[in-house]
Amino acid sequence: MTCAMKTEFLTTLGLLALTTFPAIAGPAVDVDTTNILGEVVVLETAAKAPVQLLPLDVRIVGSKTIDRSTETNLLPILRNRIPGMFVTERGLVGYGVSGGAAGSVNIRGVGAGNKVLFLIDGQPQWAGVFGHSLPDTYVTNDVDRVEVVSGPSSLLYGSGAMGGSVNLITRRAERDGLAGSVRAAGGSYGTQKYGARAGYKHGGWHGFAAASYESTDGNRRGMDYWLANQYASLGYSFSSHWEAGANVMITETKADNPGSVDLAQPLEMWAKMLRTTTSVYVKNNYDITSGGVQAYYNWGKHKVDDGLKNGQPRDYLFNSKDYNMGVTAYQTIRPWEGNHLSTGLDFKHWGGEAWNSQKADGKESPISNAHVNEIGVYAMMQQSLFSDILSLNAGVRLEHSSQFGNEWVPQAGFVYRPWRAGRLKFSYGKGFRSPNIKELYMYAARNPELQPESMDNFEVELRQWCLDSRLNVGLALYYINGDNMIQSVMVDGSAKNMNTGKFINKGFELDAAYSLSSDWSLTANYAYLHTDTKILAAPKHKIFAGVDYTPGAWEFSVDLLGVRGLETEKSEEDYVLLNARAAYTFEFTKPLTLFVKGENLTAAKYQINYGFPMPRATVMAGIEWKF
Repeated sequence: MTCAMKTEFLTTLGLLALTTFPAIAGPAVDVDTTNILGEVVVLETAAKAPVQLLPLDVRIVGSKTIDRSTETNLLPILRNRIPGMFVTERGLVGYGVSGGAAGSVNIRGVGAGNKVLFLIDGQPQWAGVFGHSLPDTYVTNDVDRVEVVSGPSSLLYGSGAMGGSVNLITRRAERDGLAGSVRAAGGSYGTQKYGARAGYKHGGWHGFAAASYESTDGNRRGMDYWLANQYASLGYSFSSHWEAGANVMITETKADNPGSVDLAQPLEMWAKMLRTTTSVYVKNNYDITSGGVQAYYNWGKHKVDDGLKNGQPRDYLFNSKDYNMGVTAYQTIRPWEGNHLSTGLDFKHWGGEAWNSQKADGKESPISNAHVNEIGVYAMMQQSLFSDILSLNAGVRLEHSSQFGNEWVPQAGFVYRPWRAGRLKFSYGKGFRSPNIKELYMYAARNPELQPESMDNFEVELRQWCLDSRLNVGLALYYINGDNMIQSVMVDGSAKNMNTGKFINKGFELDAAYSLSSDWSLTANYAYLHTDTKILAAPKHKIFAGVDYTPGAWEFSVDLLGVRGLETEKSEEDYVLLNARAAYTFEFTKPLTLFVKGENLTAAKYQINYGFPMPRATVMAGIEWKF
């Protein structure tokens, strides 16, 4: 690390210290223990179980943070706000789904190979053939808040939630009549972003619709990208206790990829993706019980040109179709004071097919066509004792797969509140990930005898609220032991996928949020990760610190993101990014906001995916009208 880089990193550490050390002062007051990011979040009847019942590290990123960011994708926002989370990137916008793709998410070093589960309103989201998440579909335009669990969530969600879960809660009409917004922005590298959304509520009916489009020429030749997303929902409340509804989301995108800058000749790759997700649900909410039933169907189609081979264009395209459908039923009852019993049942049917098609005549060559069925049942109980000073939590899940048989998933922990404005959490949980279709049945390394990957997670979290709840500070310590990791190894002279990998991750996370006044607020977090094996895209140190100033109609924000010890395929990266945003709102009959933002304003040179240098300083400006 250079002297200049060390100075930048120490400056960032200093800003974190300034926002953390005041925690020793201030009176204790009663606070919402789920509201650790400084936002007021109203928790509706959530799928599975209310997140505040979990003894794990739960964080909620609300609409205020999402809207102020002016980001079109959620992942950069989550990377900054969740201490142990990191996201791979390769350019200005867009992630892609094939060679050179980014958007891989890990929490505390666990994530590669779809070990962090993304959900939309409780529906699991992944490509059924390759098992990976779909980062380009996680847009901000139709999301109200995000619930992030750092640590295994397999008790509630089953496979894929091994390292954590990210549940995207979509927007809905909250008040009678019509309300919405329209936004447009443009900036560096020919980047354009457009979005519109509106909600309508009348009587028991509520509906919401959103659409967005973005495109860029990319910071390198051959990195063009565009995405179009549409979302719609419709619901009806029969009474204060019952509600039914349906929603649908469609995303289409195309990403070009020139390959690594090390190549003598650009690969000229491209990938097109079409994704749809839809669900219907019925929910209930009574004084002593709440829950619901949801059926969902996710489907995707991909077409990929893998570019050059031996300097010549390939004569075929890769194609895949995949699906992920299922039904989930869940209910939480409160049989007596201080007790919550959550039970549920999940059925999932997922899979797909892959084939090559000749560019000349369209002739198809099958690669794989397979599916997997999984059914899981779970129960989780929390009991509060001594006037809520102590809460005990325990649960277990039994998952049965048509591919590997049974998997037991235990979880236990407690929450101790020795005073009203402080708490101590301890938890143990197991997480697992089922092998995907590619690992089981595709290409030479396939192995249909694979068993699930698994890990044990131990965690302690301390949190304190001070200064009339204007300041909250948290410390989390964790120990993770991973086993049965799927790796490609040489067996009898040939590559074969085997359950041979192991890892131990341990570390700690600090975070603080401080409202100095109605105009000034500070947010900071730091994550340290130690692992006994090399893990790509899991930095040893990650720090974020931001300042917001909102005098009257103005909004100003400045933030720093520092990363040190980031492993790529061939290098170790250290960098610090400086970002800023300014906005002014004209209060006409309907508010009109002008905004401008700059990223990497010091033009730091860095890369996250090896061979894909990230953009230097970039600027975006735009306008938003709310009605």
